[in-house]
Amino acid sequence: MASGLAGVVIPRSVASALELPATTARGVAETRAGLGGTYAAVGGWALVSRDPTAQAAVGVIWLGAAAARLGSLRLDRPRTDSAFWAYLAAEIGLGTLALAGARNARRADRG
Repeated sequence: MASGLAGVVIPRSVASALELPATTARGVAETRAGLGGTYAAVGGWALVSRDPTAQAAVGVIWLGAAAARLGSLRLDRPRTDSAFWAYLAAEIGLGTLALAGARNARRADRG
């Protein structure tokens, strides 16, 4: 949720950090919506609902981002600085934690 809120509140900074310069008002709006609103909404749903399905959705989203990032290494051959690897580590870590949390919540519900 925090990364999504950052995308909504400071879209130019987020876009710049990701090397996606938002050079037009439309670019800023797309950053706010795609990198901000989407992640903020799913993360917020998981926090508010405490529904294991919502937690699993967050995990799958993060792991999907990690898979796409890994695929881009072969397909796009991006410049891989420390930020690239840090984002990959965060995606894998956050995705794994969210899925583990969803699994534990389901087990607790079953009692």
